[in-house]
Amino acid sequence: MARKDVSLSDLQLAVMRALWQADKATTAEVHERVGKPRQLAYTTVATMLTRLEKRGLVKSLKDQNERVFRAIVTESDVTRSMVSSLVDTLFRGDPSALVSHLVKEKDLDKDDLDAVRKLMAKEAKKP
Repeated sequence: MARKDVSLSDLQLAVMRALWQADKATTAEVHERVGKPRQLAYTTVATMLTRLEKRGLVKSLKDQNERVFRAIVTESDVTRSMVSSLVDTLFRGDPSALVSHLVKEKDLDKDDLDAVRKLMAKEAKKP
């Protein structure tokens, strides 16, 4: 993904996750995974996919009588963009404030903290 700021609503993120998991899917398949559990109309899911395509996040191809959608941005790129926006907005651009918040406010067990320490040590060794 070319350094694009991506902010997704909960529903948009659910649709993208369905595409990432399936690699490609028809509107009906996305509706089955995302729309039905949320009691959304088929047309709502179709509109969501069309809007995501207009934003350049998904691409569709005509396969017989159906459009097949696939994500053209990675989950990692979307996560990076959304976390970066969160840090900028809520933590005034200070990523350590986010980490501090997570450590203080979340119930992190010893294994979670050990994993964070190992990751930080690994990152500190990088040139």
